[in-house]
Amino acid sequence: MRYILLVFLGACSYGILSTIVKLAYKQGYSPAEVIGGQMFLGFVLTWIPALFFLRTKPPLRQLLLLVAVGLTVGSTGMMYYNALQYIPASIAIVLLFQFTWMGVLIEAVMTRKMPGKETIFSLLLLLTGTLFAGGIFESGGLAQFHILGVIFGLLSAVSFTLFILFSGKTAISVNPWLRSSSMATGSFLLASLIYPPAFLFNGALLDGLFPYVFLLAFFGILIPTVFFNYGMPHIGPGMGAILGAAELPMAVLSSYVILNESVSILQVSGVLIILLGIILPEWLRQRNIRRNKVTS
Repeated sequence: MRYILLVFLGACSYGILSTIVKLAYKQGYSPAEVIGGQMFLGFVLTWIPALFFLRTKPPLRQLLLLVAVGLTVGSTGMMYYNALQYIPASIAIVLLFQFTWMGVLIEAVMTRKMPGKETIFSLLLLLTGTLFAGGIFESGGLAQFHILGVIFGLLSAVSFTLFILFSGKTAISVNPWLRSSSMATGSFLLASLIYPPAFLFNGALLDGLFPYVFLLAFFGILIPTVFFNYGMPHIGPGMGAILGAAELPMAVLSSYVILNESVSILQVSGVLIILLGIILPEWLRQRNIRRNKVTS
C-alpha cells in the first residue's frame, strides 16, 4: 500500500504542472526558457540529496542506463509543454493520458499475459473519465484540436509510457535518490541540446523566471521521480499507468483553484469516474486477498 500511495502522490504532483506552465507563458516566457529552467533546477535539486549516497558507488553502467531513462522524462516535458502552445490544457492532458492504455498494453506484450477483467474495466473507466474531465464533450471541445498540438500530445504519452516502463525495471538496486538524480541528468542533457540554456546568462532566471521553473522542477522532477523510483519497482508498469491517472483530477483542481477556470458538471463527473478507476483495482485486489485468507 505504501508504494501505491507514493506513485499516486507522484502522479498528483505531475497534475500541477500545466497550471504553472500556463502562468509562466502568460508572463511572456518561452518554452525554451520554461523547459530549460525546469530541467536545470531539477538536475540541481535531485543531486543535492544524492551526493550523500555517492559512497555506495553504483556501477557506472547502471548510472548511464538511468541517464538514458531520464531522456524519457525530458522528452515527456518538452512534448507536453509544446502541445500547450497549440491546444488547451484540457485537450493536451487527454492526449497525454493515452499512456494509461499504452502502459497496460506494453506490459501485456512483455509478459505475454492478457490483463485481467478488473484491469480492463478500470481502463475503460479511466478513458471514459478522461474524455469527460478533458471537456471533449463540451461546446467547441473538438474544434480546439490543432494537428501540431495533437502530435506533441500523443508523443508525450508515448514518452511517459516508456518512463513508467523503464523506471520500474532499470537499475532497481541503485539508491532511489541516485536513480532520480541520474534521470534528471539525462533530462537536463536532452533539454540543453534542444534548448541551449541561454536563461543562465541573459538574466531571465533572476528576472522573474525562477519561481516558475523552481516549482516545475520540484513538482515535475524531484517529487515524481523520487516517488516513482521508490514505488514503481514494487507495483509494475500496468498498475503504475492506472495510478498515473491521478494527474488529471489534480490538473482540473489546480486550474479551478489557481487559474479560476470554470469546471462543468461533466468535468466533475469525469474526475469522479477517474478516481473510481484508480481505486477499483486495489480494492478488488484487497478483496481477493481477504477471500483467500478466509478459504485457506
